[in-house]
Amino acid sequence: MEDPQNSRDLDARGDAAHELPLGVRVAAAWSWRLVLIGIALAGFLWLVVQVRIIVIPLLVAILLTALLAPIVHWFERQKLPRSLGVVFALALFIALVWVLLTLIITQLRDGLGDVTSRSEEVWWEMLRWAEATFGISANEIGAFTDQIWKTVQEHQSELWNGALGVATSAGQFVAGLLLTLFSLIFMLIDGRRIWNWVLGFLPARAHAPVDAAGRAGWVSVGQYVRVQIFVAFVDAVGIGVGAAVLGVPLAIPIAILVFLGSFIPFLGAISTGLLAAFVALVYNGPVNALLMLGVVILVNQIEGHVLQPLVMGSAVRVHPLGVVLAVSTGALLAGIPGALFAVPLAAAANSIVNVLVKRQWETGVDPVADYHRRYQLQHRAKHRARAVAKMRRKEGRS
Repeated sequence: MEDPQNSRDLDARGDAAHELPLGVRVAAAWSWRLVLIGIALAGFLWLVVQVRIIVIPLLVAILLTALLAPIVHWFERQKLPRSLGVVFALALFIALVWVLLTLIITQLRDGLGDVTSRSEEVWWEMLRWAEATFGISANEIGAFTDQIWKTVQEHQSELWNGALGVATSAGQFVAGLLLTLFSLIFMLIDGRRIWNWVLGFLPARAHAPVDAAGRAGWVSVGQYVRVQIFVAFVDAVGIGVGAAVLGVPLAIPIAILVFLGSFIPFLGAISTGLLAAFVALVYNGPVNALLMLGVVILVNQIEGHVLQPLVMGSAVRVHPLGVVLAVSTGALLAGIPGALFAVPLAAAANSIVNVLVKRQWETGVDPVADYHRRYQLQHRAKHRARAVAKMRRKEGRS
């Protein structure tokens, strides 16, 4: 028989829970679930940080694959071998990188020493001006700047690395570069097979939705990379032409640095543009530096109010405020790598969520099984074609 005491205890607990307002019960249910999700997310981020030397090159390879994949697909549409498209895409990418690096190195090698000496001259002129105008001695200013420099050095790792960090040695950098290159080559050659291999670890009923969501995220990443190259090019041309018109030296390396820095939205173009204003200050004086700063602000306003909302927003469908928040959060959590990967991850996540919420996939179809079936048919067709060609060669010899 049921114990009456236990029945009374159960009724009391049920009545106590029933007495709570519905909002409190719903909030409690959400709270413990959100706590579990937060713990799982924290564990995932901890794992990513531990294997960052693999994660960062892999993410870079994914972005480069999204950039170069259309070239490979164009070769396939022209009925040319995929391997030829991969070789051409890699050769084109390496050639462009080599040209950019060569221009930066040659230009800076000729003018960097002069920039250093003139910077020192300008610094002492500013000290004498401050001492004459405000009565502040050079020793006081020197002590203040030394304290700032000491603080920067003490927090150098936090400022540069963030949570993910970057390569701390030449060996790690080379290993990361090789891993990026190998990952890029294999993704270009056999990306579809790699994706279906990853899907194979999931339950069969999850293949279709995950495949549709992954493809939508991949399209968003590709659109982001291509549009970001256009935005970076506009920033580089605007600031570079402005520097050349104002007579600022090193206009070409400044434009290239702006182009490379613009891949970190908002923050990259501003920081590299300030470098252009500094060079203008060193060589041409404060008036020219203010004009150069005005050019930098104008270009960034065009990016923020025209390119980002219209071009970037329509391509990746992420609001400019979302872009700013994503970059800021990524930089806070993971430093430079976080700022670099924040927007493509946000764009991919947005597309993935939209596909899953709208259930935009074909039900009853297993993309993994369909891929393996088509792969086997192609393999058999190639085997038969080789066998027929071999028989014809034998007949021709006889």
